[in-house]
Amino acid sequence: MTDTPATGALAASVRRDDSLTPEMVRALLHADHTDPFAVLGMHADSGSVTIRVLQPGASRVRVQERRSGEIVAELPRMHAEGLFAGRLGLEAPFDYRLEVMRGEQIEVIEDPYAFGPVLGELDIHLLAEGRHLQLYRVLGAHPRVHEGVAGVSFAVWAPNARRVSLVGDFNDWDGRRHVLRRRQEIGIWEIFIPGLAAGALYKYEILGPDGHRLPLKADPVAFAAQRPPETASRVHGLVHHEWQDAAWMKTRAERDLRAEPMSIYEVHLGSWRRELGEGGRYLTYRELAEQLVPYVKELGFTHIELMPVSEYPFDGSWGYQPTGMYAATSRFGEPEDLAYLIDRCHQAGIGVLIDWVPGHFPADPHGLGLFDGTHLYEHADPRQGFHQDWNTLIYNYGRNEVRNFLVANALFWLDQYHIDGLRVDAVASMLYLDYSRNAGEWVPNRYGGRENLEAIDFLKETNELVFGSFPGATTIAEESTAWPAVSRPTYAGGLGFGFKWNMGWMHDTLEFVRHDPVYRRHHYHQLTFGLVYAFSENFVLPLSHDEVVHGKGSLIGKQPGDRWQRFASLRSYYGFMFTHPGKKLLFMGAELAQEREWNHDRGLDWHLLDDDLHRGVQRLIRDLNHLYAADPALHRLDCEAEGFEWIEASDPDNTVLAYVRRAEAGGLPTVIVCNFTPIVRRGYRLGVPVAGRYRERLNTDGADYGGSNVGNGGGIETEAVAWHGRQQSLCLTLPPLATLVLTAEP
Repeated sequence: MTDTPATGALAASVRRDDSLTPEMVRALLHADHTDPFAVLGMHADSGSVTIRVLQPGASRVRVQERRSGEIVAELPRMHAEGLFAGRLGLEAPFDYRLEVMRGEQIEVIEDPYAFGPVLGELDIHLLAEGRHLQLYRVLGAHPRVHEGVAGVSFAVWAPNARRVSLVGDFNDWDGRRHVLRRRQEIGIWEIFIPGLAAGALYKYEILGPDGHRLPLKADPVAFAAQRPPETASRVHGLVHHEWQDAAWMKTRAERDLRAEPMSIYEVHLGSWRRELGEGGRYLTYRELAEQLVPYVKELGFTHIELMPVSEYPFDGSWGYQPTGMYAATSRFGEPEDLAYLIDRCHQAGIGVLIDWVPGHFPADPHGLGLFDGTHLYEHADPRQGFHQDWNTLIYNYGRNEVRNFLVANALFWLDQYHIDGLRVDAVASMLYLDYSRNAGEWVPNRYGGRENLEAIDFLKETNELVFGSFPGATTIAEESTAWPAVSRPTYAGGLGFGFKWNMGWMHDTLEFVRHDPVYRRHHYHQLTFGLVYAFSENFVLPLSHDEVVHGKGSLIGKQPGDRWQRFASLRSYYGFMFTHPGKKLLFMGAELAQEREWNHDRGLDWHLLDDDLHRGVQRLIRDLNHLYAADPALHRLDCEAEGFEWIEASDPDNTVLAYVRRAEAGGLPTVIVCNFTPIVRRGYRLGVPVAGRYRERLNTDGADYGGSNVGNGGGIETEAVAWHGRQQSLCLTLPPLATLVLTAEP
């Protein structure tokens, strides 16, 4: 191929750049220069313009004038490995492109080192303070137009790194070609890559402070990633979705969830249902929108809770060991597809909660651990920075930038995906420095105590910002201890969560139903004890995934007796749960009375619905949900003592208990009676608050549910017989292993 001479008005003479020292050349070729932007690119100096370009593998580099495309000069090759530099006989800088030849291929590109910084002064200020609540708008990879050219900007926090390079499928994963600019004042590295588009794969190649090259790191603020087991980040940018949920968002802002029905269907997206006709593959987000949403709507759940959807490498962690906190997992589609699923939920009147995991992160080499060669995100001391139970790393909540990373992530999901709330995982492990540790294995706080003061501050700040910035959104703590005021506002001395999982209720009641009815009388207190503290927090009653794995058996598997008794016992337990004070949560499959433990590698056993007893449990859950939502007495004062009154809490011999629920103090009562033995109890007298007819709203022993259909003929009148300290009473027939719901008619 013949040389083409420089042409056009800017055609310039060119000579070798003698200012490059051997040390500078070596540093550039080994990607070890501390400030490549000071050397590479165009620089005006002493009445001439110098252009230096590093293009490994190139045989020739020529400079074009950007607007006209005319050749200005061919740069002398300074080193065989692809370093080109020339001093042009021009006095003023100009806009240029590079014509790069590799073999017989010629490519015209923009020079990344011709572009100025992307981060603005306000961003720098907020990031330095650890107060950039929308850091996801500046960190990560963002397709944008910068200085009139389309491309992608990258920014990553790595303050102790000696060098950070962007590597990807667009530069042959060569760390020499795109070394980032260091913003010295905040330890953030950035670069703008012109011409790059969404979908490109990338990671960061980082030299630690000792010059050691680390394993390639995924972007902590990536918005998309390769599908596991591959681990690269994908250029995507923020979510682009035309939301159709304005009506939902408006009404959400006006609600008080404490007084609303809240029945949550907890879902693991990878195992709710599989596409059996295609090798058992996952359903996509969009397929789930078409199948899951109407199913949940039909069953009457008010919310779906998604087990973690942040990107995670290991299927067996179920998402609770995330490496991409800002990236929706690619297992089920693109970020926009997840947004579509959430949008469809909202249009159907269903709220969406996600499990959020700020308590720990895995030590996978591409993740956050030793991110810049130092303990950046995690504590250096393993007594503070390593979870012995899960072999994971613990965030350093006392570091401003780390706290900012996590707080902004919580807000990101609410902002970008319209999430209605965050169920915060493993809160107890965050609150206690000695969590699951023996003496000598933990470091006390500055007062000598076991409370993690930095984690407490972080949780309070997150909750304040969620409630202050997103009206109607909520947070829910999975907190398994007696830490006080978890769901009380921070201004009242609480942690600021909207709700707390009632782990004590769950453990006690599941332990109760395991016992043969003959022996349940000895464990009666396990049903009643929860009311001692039921209104100390805003509680959710959880029957979560944790109760149907790791050898614990399924919910139906916990019930004793023959097949009929097991199903009846489960139905009575569900009746007790849905009428007990507190919001409700059921893990998927509970509504089917699935016999086997949950397995994340399989879909639910939908074939069970061919069986009358399994189908009856599903019908019961549907009817309980609809009754719970329709009767204000069952939800309006879920979190207030005024909405509950015992009638019978001291009949262990019959293993019967009864209570009243009200929508307001002095309001019409809804009466609940539970018989946890397989004996029909006829003529069971129960004192009630008001005289009149009580309609039998629900009977878990109904024939539609697979029961024996023993009951009270749809309703019963009171008698003027004093009982249970009340002037009026009912003479009831209590079905075996059943819960009755009776409503006083006005």
